[in-house]
Amino acid sequence: MPSHTPLLSTMQNVPLLIRRLLENGMHLHGDSKVVTATDQGTRSASYAQVGRNAARLAHAMAGLGVRPGGRVATFMWNNQEHLEAYLAVPCMGAVIHPLNIRLFPEQLTYIANHAEDDVVIVDASLLSAFVPLLPAMRTVRHVIVTGESDASVVPGGTVTFHDYGRLLEGLPETYEWPDVDEDQAAGMCYTSGTTGHPKGVVYSHRSLYLHSLGISLPDLMDISARDRLLAIVPQFHAQAWGLPYAAFLTGASLAMPDRFLAPGPLADFIAAARPNKGAGVPTVWQGLAHHVQQHPEADISSLKEAIVGGSSCPPSLMRAYEDELGIRLLHAWGMTEVSPLGALARAPEGADGEDAWRYRLSQGRFPATVEARLIGHDGSVLPWDGASVGELEVRGPWITGSYYLDDDPEKFHDGWLRTGDVGTVTPDGYLTLTDRVKDVIKSGGEWISSVELENHLMAHPAVAEACVVGVPDDKWGERPLATVVLQEGSEATYEELRGFLAGKVAAWQLPERWALVPEVPKTSVGKFDKKVLRSRFAGGELEVAVIA
Repeated sequence: MPSHTPLLSTMQNVPLLIRRLLENGMHLHGDSKVVTATDQGTRSASYAQVGRNAARLAHAMAGLGVRPGGRVATFMWNNQEHLEAYLAVPCMGAVIHPLNIRLFPEQLTYIANHAEDDVVIVDASLLSAFVPLLPAMRTVRHVIVTGESDASVVPGGTVTFHDYGRLLEGLPETYEWPDVDEDQAAGMCYTSGTTGHPKGVVYSHRSLYLHSLGISLPDLMDISARDRLLAIVPQFHAQAWGLPYAAFLTGASLAMPDRFLAPGPLADFIAAARPNKGAGVPTVWQGLAHHVQQHPEADISSLKEAIVGGSSCPPSLMRAYEDELGIRLLHAWGMTEVSPLGALARAPEGADGEDAWRYRLSQGRFPATVEARLIGHDGSVLPWDGASVGELEVRGPWITGSYYLDDDPEKFHDGWLRTGDVGTVTPDGYLTLTDRVKDVIKSGGEWISSVELENHLMAHPAVAEACVVGVPDDKWGERPLATVVLQEGSEATYEELRGFLAGKVAAWQLPERWALVPEVPKTSVGKFDKKVLRSRFAGGELEVAVIA
């Protein structure tokens, strides 16, 4: 047999950069729109105009001393100016860093200092919340304010404040975007910090470009130039799940709700902007559905499909959207560390009826770019048989391999990211999560899924929200505590709710401990904050009834 030297490709080595997404959207889809909610209704701009403003912003930031690799933070709602920053900053070689406006002040200042943010772009409506943080932000030199601000909240001192509009005025509409290394940092987001300090995840140009391509595929978010995307999920939550960059990749228009996220104003914005697809956490979709039920005149009929992620969506809510509103909710799973999309639940070809729902109610199927495996208690790799339960580990080109400046060996295993999620995977690659490792209830040596109990409880017509946590038990080690929020004007006894669960789960899994709460505490990204409930139980703050 003849021996051959390895054959090298002659393909052109063109780096995958955010600037190419900007140029594609601006020049090939210049008429696509970004529509932003306002007090008076909506305002809109073409992608061509957004691209020109991004060039002006890049010139302005260069004039402020922003250099390649420099961090530019945002403290903003989802709107046109935030989109312009998303494009200008990485395209000029700097790093876009959206700050989570819902975090506690000490977390925000820790993150800004840890990331070494140099410039912060702040929405005027958030200025009064941001300014008190500045004295503790050691590296910030400039603050750029978008919108109309109250000059009385702008302090003096070493930080210079600038008006966004005036800063961009008269600057060139083009910019010589550099060809940086595709593995160079383009953006960074921090985890919500439910335990310990938030940790930074750095996204490269390559990873964001590939993520934009991936989520646009038909079996994932199915994004094209024929769509208008409602970006409810905040841009500080894992870069709005990739929607801004996917929009400029495909030419899909964007509908940005700004600060108008309450159900009523959101419904009004949907009626005005007419998006056909959207993305948000379950609590948003739950509130919107309740509003539409109470206000039949609300017109959200343009919506046909929406991605729901961040936490498990109650099956009753998914069915109600489809049956009553004609809107298909699609489960997705992901993490900040996964850019964030890791799986999406579209039923395979040929599945219909309840068979299709079986797929739809999972967390979804992994795309080719997300390799996954389940790890058992003993460290063994478990089979994809739909029954074996283990911790999910993933790896792939848009999954982080480490945290920024933080060594966390417990989070990484032989090149795989340990997600902390527990579940099963079917032979055809559909993931069903039963819990988080830290939230799984270990009762008498057996696991109880808090998520399954929550989903069943939220199917009760009187229940608005339900959150189940494990609490100490002398006999079994741990038992479930069910906390329930009732629908306004509804009543239900604990005995009735326990009876509603009977037959849906094994008898030994039925909670004995129950508590009514006015609301379930949530994290900054809308997930149930179970550590707060466990703390309130331990501190005797909950009025707990025991039902045998």
